[in-house]
This record gives sequence, C-alpha cells and structure tokens, in this order.
Amino acid sequence: MRCFSLGLLPLTLALTGPVQADTIADALAAASTAYAAGDINTAAAQIATAASEISARQSGLLLAHFPPAPEGWTREVTPDMAQSMAMMGGGAGAEATYTDAEGMALTLSAYADNMMVQSFAPILSDPQMVAMMGKTIQINGVSFLEQDGLTTMALLDNRVLLQASGEAAKAQALLAQIDLDAMGAFDAQ
Repeated sequence: MRCFSLGLLPLTLALTGPVQADTIADALAAASTAYAAGDINTAAAQIATAASEISARQSGLLLAHFPPAPEGWTREVTPDMAQSMAMMGGGAGAEATYTDAEGMALTLSAYADNMMVQSFAPILSDPQMVAMMGKTIQINGVSFLEQDGLTTMALLDNRVLLQASGEAAKAQALLAQIDLDAMGAFDAQ
C-alpha cells in the first residue's frame, strides 16, 4: 500500500501549489489518504473524479483554440462534450456549431487522446490511405482529408483528431483560422 501512496505523492504535490489548488488536487489528496487508510473504493472514486476533472480541463484547452464566429455568424459550444468523452473511451473533446446568416451550419470537433483518435491515426497518418478515402488538401501546412465536400479532417501531433462537418469551403476557412501546431500541443506547458 505504501508504495502506491508514495507514488501519488509527487503528482499530488505538483498539483497542490497555490495556482493549482482545485478539485483535481483535492481529489488526488483524498485518494491518497483513502488508499493509505485501506479504503480502496473511496480511493478509486476520488481518482475517477480527478480524471474526469482533468478531462474537462483539457477539453476547455482544446476549445480555446477554436476560432470565434465570423462576422454575422453565431457560435454555439456543445456544453456536455467533455462529459460525453467518458463514453468514447476517455480523453478530451470540444465541439462548436457555427451558423451563418442564412442558417447554414458547420460543426468543428476536436478529440484528443482517446480510442477514436487511435482508430483514425493509422488511416490519417498514411498518405496512400488518405488518397483512397478522398481528396487531400493543405491548410496551414497540415494535410487534411476532404470527403464528399462535407467533411474535412486531420490528425494533429498524432493525438488530436480535428474535424469540420459542413460545406467544405466555409469549413476550411474556419479551420484556417486555427493555430494547428498549438492545437496539437493544446495541453503542453
């Protein structure tokens, strides 16, 4: 037991500084205390709470890279995207729908560090596979797959799946506003 408790200690201490004092640090500290006391069930629940909070924070970091709505458009963020990531194998995710003045909607989605990204990674990393699936286009130096003029997607830094659904030219104009390198490293310090 003691080894596990000490193993959590550096992570707990790293997250308990004045800037990071929050629900994540509190949950990790509670997990360590419960584990040291032999209460495995509470320790597991607190670790799950910390993981959920980290995922929510990472989802917010992804969303921060989404562009604002263009002039005359609206942007509506999907509020429960972070919570729904648990059903998709964990990780982080963000989604927003952009609607123009005529009512045409485009949706930008980003998924990071989950099973869906892992399943797309071999496909989107292989230029031959991408060429068989649709048209390859370049946006800010990154190769994107465009399918049927309605879906545009790319794998960023081998961990973030970025997808735009809707009329390709307008969706790609939104994608061009994103710092794709920064989005690929969205949670790096």
